[in-house]
Amino acid sequence: MTYEGGDEKPTLVQLIARFRTSSDFVQYEADTDKVKYWVSYIRTLVDLKTFEQSILPIVKSDKWDKLEDLKKSIPVENIIITIDTDVIKEKLLAGYIVISLSEYGLPSALIKATINKARDVSLPEVEFSVVGPKEAFVESLESNINLIRKRITNEKLRVYELNVGDLSKTKVAVLYVDDVCDEQNVHTMIQRIRDIKFDQISDSSFITQMISDNHNSPFPQLLDTERPDRVSSILAEGKIGVMVDGSPHVLIGPTTLVEFFSAFDDYFYNWINASFFRLIRLFAVAFSILVTPIYVATLTYHYELIPNDLLNTLISSRREVPLPPILEALFLELTIELLREAGARLPTKVGQTIGIVGGIVIGTASVEAGLTSNILLIIVALSALASFTTPIYAMGNTIRMLRFPFLFFAEWLGLLGIVLCFCFLMTHLLRLTSLGRPFLEPIYPPRTIDMKDALIRLPFSLMSKRPQQLRTEKPKRFSAKNARKNKDIDE
Repeated sequence: MTYEGGDEKPTLVQLIARFRTSSDFVQYEADTDKVKYWVSYIRTLVDLKTFEQSILPIVKSDKWDKLEDLKKSIPVENIIITIDTDVIKEKLLAGYIVISLSEYGLPSALIKATINKARDVSLPEVEFSVVGPKEAFVESLESNINLIRKRITNEKLRVYELNVGDLSKTKVAVLYVDDVCDEQNVHTMIQRIRDIKFDQISDSSFITQMISDNHNSPFPQLLDTERPDRVSSILAEGKIGVMVDGSPHVLIGPTTLVEFFSAFDDYFYNWINASFFRLIRLFAVAFSILVTPIYVATLTYHYELIPNDLLNTLISSRREVPLPPILEALFLELTIELLREAGARLPTKVGQTIGIVGGIVIGTASVEAGLTSNILLIIVALSALASFTTPIYAMGNTIRMLRFPFLFFAEWLGLLGIVLCFCFLMTHLLRLTSLGRPFLEPIYPPRTIDMKDALIRLPFSLMSKRPQQLRTEKPKRFSAKNARKNKDIDE
């Protein structure tokens, strides 16, 4: 068996020697009337209060002379007695205390005293909602699982943990509801995570890039959310959640394109209002991608399509502009992207000021200087505003990027170029999958039963079945016949 760097498995002497090179490693000798022992631990990983109050008094007592007796006396779960140096190394790095009867003797007792430092559960920052729960995930894996356990109080909720990353050994938890979720989806997810070969995993975004079906697609193929209520609802549908220790975001799969434009707020409103808001979002996405390319294509190739009254307005607004429409549009689009990046990277208060003042000053100055027309300035501003309606941030970034290929195709072939670029986009989406499931479902392949919660949201009483594409073991969520019975008990 080999060790890191190609060395053989170390002895305890070699292992302790390696740890001693770190200033936060502690090892000391002590004794009682019955036995002499050695205590080893990494100070920055151990809860010293737990160690001093719950463990140390018993270790110092005369109640034990063998490690087995010590294991029975200490009120701590998961005490391990082992001679395996790999296990000792792993547990030391996980915040365990090692007690042995000689400095380099085996076996050793491993006692859990891990310190858990994490911020408190707070409000969602990316998926904020006016109504509904106000909790968001944090960086602690145990806290995040607790938030789901509180919402799904069922023994069928399964949590499967893995360690990913040759160097970081990051904990990754796969969550699903047994007897509901398709076993094939579970096996696919777990196998892909196991196959990850990378030294360090810092966030769930690392995982989604490594297990996606198509690594070269700009579209996210796993839904990223920070809301526990959304995760618990999606798990009940038969999907799978992936949590990463140290990340406040949870991955959900398999997913579809329409889910990225569905805010979880939609389920807190009346179905008519929710459907209206969802359609507004879809229209805003199409508007954000296409409106500037259509402007460029029309002014470059298709003047005859513009009504005379509007044509006079366009001519007067562009009279002093020396740039062709494509350069004019690229100038404003790139300016908007620069303002977004500056606002996102600067401290919050400064970023808001830069976004507002910079947009006003640059927009006004560019029109007065004759670098762009006021009509295009309005169009680009509305396009940027429309792109902010996307509920999932990762998809919002994709929408921002898609405008530029459409712009270049519009400059190349006009409206025909826009249609050609749209055909390329649809071909890519038709071939795209999420955990092997169609990404465009229920639009293609068309599934009428799943359209109830896709482009619009119908009443809950009509959602008696889980999504057909998930191939769940229990397709029915409840009896549709009983759901239609609305009579009061006294009728």
